[in-house]
Amino acid sequence: MDRLETMEIFKRVVETNSFSKASELLDLPRPKITRAIQILEQHVGVRLLNRSTRRVSVTEDGALFYERCVQILADVLDAESSLSNKRESPAGTIRVDTSGTIARALLLPSLHQFYEEHPEIDVRLGLADRVIDLIQDGADCVIRMGGLEESSLVARRIGDARIVTCASPAYLERYGVPSTLDELSNHWAINYVSARSGRTFPFEYSVEGETVRIPMKSMLAVNDGSTYITAAELGYGIIQPSRFMAAKLIEQGRLQEILTEHESPSTTVSIVYPHRNLTAKLRIFADWVYALAQRNPDLRIQRE
Repeated sequence: MDRLETMEIFKRVVETNSFSKASELLDLPRPKITRAIQILEQHVGVRLLNRSTRRVSVTEDGALFYERCVQILADVLDAESSLSNKRESPAGTIRVDTSGTIARALLLPSLHQFYEEHPEIDVRLGLADRVIDLIQDGADCVIRMGGLEESSLVARRIGDARIVTCASPAYLERYGVPSTLDELSNHWAINYVSARSGRTFPFEYSVEGETVRIPMKSMLAVNDGSTYITAAELGYGIIQPSRFMAAKLIEQGRLQEILTEHESPSTTVSIVYPHRNLTAKLRIFADWVYALAQRNPDLRIQRE
């Protein structure tokens, strides 16, 4: 069996803690995965993995070998991408996970331009309003809003999402337009609930250098960004979204910005990788996403 292929199999088994999951991600038969690990352990002369009926875990020697495999495989991919015509046209598949709202508002309207410049790169979008495990889910990168909790991951800040408060004209006609933050207590919100923690996000405003959080009463709470914006368009309440996600509806008059004199703290948008060793195709995609964000007035990074 090819040495590099065996190292890739070992890497996937370690990252997923599963022979079956590695088989699924690599699209290889389970027996081939098992045999590859047996051959590899025989070749290096040490046990790399501990097996039980329920899970697979890496040994101390296996952990050291895994780190070298990650570096070697990344170097090989980068070297291959720099050769011949791949230097001009990197090729292959990139697995990108993001939310449906980011995909629809930022990526999809301009993705055809990326394909025109890089026709050999295949972008596969996974859409979820939740924090995924890049390694377990087999993603090359994630485009994410908010803080980075996993210290082992590498994040590149690509934008600062401007936050606005808005509602549909029908809602504002029925309940009135609030002119002060105190008047929000007389209104209904569509609350956004974290799909990961179940926490409801309050409305936030910057007042005299401090962040003021205002819990809002609501009859409806959702954990999906697209549903959040659609519910506001249908008149179910006030929302506080990232403006770039609602920009088209605001321009069309289907949502109306309110409390515009009260600024809200922006939210960081990042592209996140499992490690620093990027392939040429992933580096090109990340640079493209960064440039795309910086051309958007609602996402441009706010310099300190």
